[in-house]
Amino acid sequence: MRACIQRVSRASVSVHGEVVGQIGRGLVVLLGIGQDDNQAEAVKLADKVIGLRIFEDSAGKMNLALQDVGGSVLVVSQFTLFADCRKGRRPSFVGAAPPELAAELYSFFVDFLRNRGVPVATGRFREHMLVELVNDGPVTIWLDSREL
Repeated sequence: MRACIQRVSRASVSVHGEVVGQIGRGLVVLLGIGQDDNQAEAVKLADKVIGLRIFEDSAGKMNLALQDVGGSVLVVSQFTLFADCRKGRRPSFVGAAPPELAAELYSFFVDFLRNRGVPVATGRFREHMLVELVNDGPVTIWLDSREL
């Protein structure tokens, strides 16, 4: 599983002109699911997201985690995180999970966060989405569950 995490002051996702998810202060997680991913990978990645100390404390140091600041998470499925651009100019997405597996693990990831008390908003799986965000910092972090 791969995640591009952005610390935001606000973010939203729209489908067909309708806002389907939005948050204030927190994290946007663009979540990519690979063919070999499973629930254990999802737990590992979700735990890391919850525990990342990337919010500033009163001294301006990144010392606080999501729940320390009362933050929320906007999770958006992003199969393109598994793009393979090594050959040619057109990316290959053969490393991305098939839609059925990806949908199952996406839902598992979201439910895991919610069960840990994190407010979560989402996009719509397999829809064309417009994501708007204000990256705070900017802070953008790349995580791959296989490297954790």
